[in-house]
Amino acid sequence: MVVKLWEFLKNVRQTPVPFEPVESCDFLDRSDDLVVSDLEGTLLRSASYFPYFLLVAFEAGSVLRAAILLFAYPAIWLLASQATAIQIMTFISFIGIKVSVIERVAVAVLPKFYLEDMHLHAFRVFTACGTKYVITASPRVMVEHFLKHYLGVDVVLGTEVHVARGGFCTGFLQSPGVLEGGNKAFAVRKYLRDRLPDLALGCKSTDFPYMALCKEAFVVLNSSNAPAVPRDEYPKPLIFHDGRIACRPTPAKALTLLLWSPVGIPLAFLRGSVPLLINDTRIVVLVCALLGVRIRVNGAPPTTSSTNKGGGTLFVCSHRTLLDPVFLSGGVQRRVSAVTYSISRVSEVLAPIKTVRLTRCRSQDARRMHNILLDECKDLVVCPEGTTCREPYLLRFSSLFAELSDAIVPVAMDARVQLFYGTTARGWKALDPLYFLMNPRPEYEMWFLDQLPWEMTCAAGNSAHDVANLIQRRIADKLGFQCTNLTRKDKYLMLAGNEGGVANKQKSLRRSMKRLRSKMGS
Repeated sequence: MVVKLWEFLKNVRQTPVPFEPVESCDFLDRSDDLVVSDLEGTLLRSASYFPYFLLVAFEAGSVLRAAILLFAYPAIWLLASQATAIQIMTFISFIGIKVSVIERVAVAVLPKFYLEDMHLHAFRVFTACGTKYVITASPRVMVEHFLKHYLGVDVVLGTEVHVARGGFCTGFLQSPGVLEGGNKAFAVRKYLRDRLPDLALGCKSTDFPYMALCKEAFVVLNSSNAPAVPRDEYPKPLIFHDGRIACRPTPAKALTLLLWSPVGIPLAFLRGSVPLLINDTRIVVLVCALLGVRIRVNGAPPTTSSTNKGGGTLFVCSHRTLLDPVFLSGGVQRRVSAVTYSISRVSEVLAPIKTVRLTRCRSQDARRMHNILLDECKDLVVCPEGTTCREPYLLRFSSLFAELSDAIVPVAMDARVQLFYGTTARGWKALDPLYFLMNPRPEYEMWFLDQLPWEMTCAAGNSAHDVANLIQRRIADKLGFQCTNLTRKDKYLMLAGNEGGVANKQKSLRRSMKRLRSKMGS
């Protein structure tokens, strides 16, 4: 078997490539051209299908399904052809799952990983063309949203999965099976009929049949070593995404995730119990540091007496995870109170600081926060974005906090993870702190900015909206983030297909989706 593998690799190296490399392709003045391109290994730097199937298996299925795919992959890679490998991975990842669930994963989870793996030169050539077709061996349901929404692809030709009654995937494929080799050329002929594509991009010898049908063709070589597309060249900004896995799950990374979990879960419980068992926040910070949790504090955290003699201090923070107020409490080295809206009852019960649930009734919420700040003279933490955002963007700030106090201290907060995200829009929110603390070295960094001068507060005659926008800009400038006009409702519409727990009828939901598409520039 080793000899056969060596002969195969030797033949691959000696196979002549009948097309020029994509780096020699001029991408200027191609707005009238029709381009046909492969995805994996061409538009994407990696030719591996495994990471994206594992994401579907984990996010749409379960940990057990993802583990089965991981342990089956070595045999699939060694013994199966590429078409057979895709069939097996599709079966393991899709069987018994509703196609609507897979579509939601394709919208909320996969685009981040696709964008980060884009091949820079192939991307520039592809996006320069006016009409764009993509032909891929991946199931169409996995890639269509990303290609159409982010790259403006007109037609996606992909492998079609079989869906049974009730919308459940059977794990099998529709005819003609995996779009690979001759099936790709057949699909191009069938769809385009008499029109010849102006340009073709591919990377494998199995792409050559459809590339030969085009007027020009270029091949992508050594794509794994090519530069990625920088964030500022993304066709559309990546602001929202979901899913628990933070790293691209290659086989090695997926094995690391699996092996770390038995260590990470008890470690997360141990880390989370420290502020519950120890009352002194200075000791809490020290013990957490010994357990691998890093807290960086920049600037001078204000003391209660020097900040506001008439009541507590109002800390206005960027929102990265559910644990923002807890880590801020460690930063100021005293217990603070926090307002919440949609966190689970479990999180409220286990919170090491006082939490006050908001009602979305403006007058009632203002009264509750006013009581904490002035009547009880306690410090209060608010996150005016109303929900978390993982990427370097700030959502629109609610202006309610600006009407409550003149002692406003902006705090720019950022969280860093290695393996797992501590936020979710589709999953069980009670597990958010657990996932964050499961990381080998979870880290929080915070910058305490200067207290807002009196002449810039509402007491000096400024509107609450102006004050909120000013603080949003100050925090964004400190973090190097961009301000947006997007809201909590926009996030949940995109990632979960609802408005974040707010009851709405179908017509209202459609209007909200239309407004979101207008905001996102689609």
